Amino acid sequence: METREHLQPLLIDLLFRQSYAVLFANFAIPLPVAYVLRDLMPGHLLLSWVAALYLLTFARILLDWRYRRQKPEARSGDWRRWAWRFTLLSWVSSGLWGALGWFAFLPDEPQTLAFVCIVITGIASGAVPSLSAFPLAYAGSLLAILLPFAIRCFMGDGSIYDTYLVFTLCLFGVDLYYSRVTHRTLAETVRLRFENLSLIGSLQTQRDRAQSADRAKSRFLAAASHDLRQPIHALGLFISTLGVLGRNGDVPAKSARDLADRARSVIGNLSGLLDALLDISKLDAGVVTVAREPVALRRLFSDLKAEYAGIAGERGLTWRVAMTDAWVDTDPMMLKRILDNLISNAFRYTQTGTVLIGCRRRSLAVEVQVWDTGVGIPTAEQEAIFEEFVQLKNPARDRTQGLGLGLAIVQRTAALLGHPIKMLSTEGRGSMFSITLPAAAPAPASQTGQTHPAASTQQGGIIVIDDERDALDGTALLLKTLGYRVYAGRSAAAACDVHRKAKSQGGALVDLVLTDYRLEDGRTGIDAVRDVSHYLGRNVPALILSGDTSPARLREVNASGYRLLHKPLDAARLEDEIEAVLVGTPEEAARAAGIATR
Repeated sequence: METREHLQPLLIDLLFRQSYAVLFANFAIPLPVAYVLRDLMPGHLLLSWVAALYLLTFARILLDWRYRRQKPEARSGDWRRWAWRFTLLSWVSSGLWGALGWFAFLPDEPQTLAFVCIVITGIASGAVPSLSAFPLAYAGSLLAILLPFAIRCFMGDGSIYDTYLVFTLCLFGVDLYYSRVTHRTLAETVRLRFENLSLIGSLQTQRDRAQSADRAKSRFLAAASHDLRQPIHALGLFISTLGVLGRNGDVPAKSARDLADRARSVIGNLSGLLDALLDISKLDAGVVTVAREPVALRRLFSDLKAEYAGIAGERGLTWRVAMTDAWVDTDPMMLKRILDNLISNAFRYTQTGTVLIGCRRRSLAVEVQVWDTGVGIPTAEQEAIFEEFVQLKNPARDRTQGLGLGLAIVQRTAALLGHPIKMLSTEGRGSMFSITLPAAAPAPASQTGQTHPAASTQQGGIIVIDDERDALDGTALLLKTLGYRVYAGRSAAAACDVHRKAKSQGGALVDLVLTDYRLEDGRTGIDAVRDVSHYLGRNVPALILSGDTSPARLREVNASGYRLLHKPLDAARLEDEIEAVLVGTPEEAARAAGIATR
């Protein structure tokens, strides 16, 4: 909603622009009036009246010229002064026309009296569209023009003067009414103009944001495509090398181990990249669940101190941890992920010196700070570092220096938690990243030494559904090797048929459905789970696999209530997830927070 302070400067600008008709009338009408009255009034009086009107009109033109010379911002900020300057000159000018109704009121000259009445009422009515943008300007001018003539009519003796008086009073009321209507119309016009300008500005802002997002998306996809292709290309070369060695004879054990180790390293890098992309997709999709609780920074700092001591030793850096007894209210897993990214970056870009983590009290909050004596960040590039795949000191895209996704995840995670992120950096001297968290009271002492329930020794039955034959066979073989009873099919109906046959030969319990998300004929894994549940006559737990990380897909599966796992998935992770469902380990609750911890 626009305030008076927004609209009034535009109305005053309109007041100046619409005053040209009044200024023209003050130039054109005085001389003919003086000519008509030349033989009926003293010449010096008429000459003085005409001269005063012209001087006043020149003053009003000068005021308009000075107003136009001002910058729009200056005029808007000082609109009251300009409005009252204009109004005072208008009142004085109207007073001169009102004086005509006083000294040219000639009872013995009925025609002249009618002429004077027409002139002053015409001036009064003609000023309605010009002065109504500022109601006080017109109301004062109308009173100054008509009041002297009305007083002379009131003082006159005869019905004709009474008629003139009634006519003048009626005209006064009508002109005021139309001035009010005109003001409302002008105000509405200005308001609509203001809204249109605001709308245009908003549309331009949205357009710029959309263009910026489109450029960022293009950069994101280009970088992601490069970083995905590189490990896949390397993995293909290793496999091809293994194939060539096999064709040449038995593969030496050392060569096989070396190739396997390098392949595992490549797969690990690829999985890390995909996990990071998945984290960003989950955060953008809004499907990450925040589990706040009181967190002891002393325990977290102790873990971080031990975790990064080895890295500090390898790089010859001093690793300092300023212990604290502060407690904060946050999600412990997400805070750990944020600090891991900040500390890893600090070690990555520090060649000599110190990396330090500590905290400062900020009223009812605690600011956790990570300092380093590294290369620092140029001022012009400090905003860009929070974009995906941006690595200022890694133009060659060396995977050993990270993926360029850590700070993007930090920013999104901190925004989800409502924890402000701050950065201070001087190029060549180091950086400080901090996150501010609300302080919390210490949590009550809890029992320790509890153990997680052991995994069940009896493996369950799993229905596996995947329309890709290789993926189906590989998953089924892995699960059978792990000891599960598997009923596999390329659709829900096919898997149910396999189970039905197995059931006819004896017990064939189904404890879990493991299905790909995209299936044949436009079906989804959610549809498949529902079909299997209908076949079994009960709801059955399910894990859904997918290579799709789009926010829409994440929201869709999250809304279904089923657990979504993203490909590629190694055997250990898959076994953990299955056991979490079948046995119900506490780690499942942690993983449900939605951000990978591997």
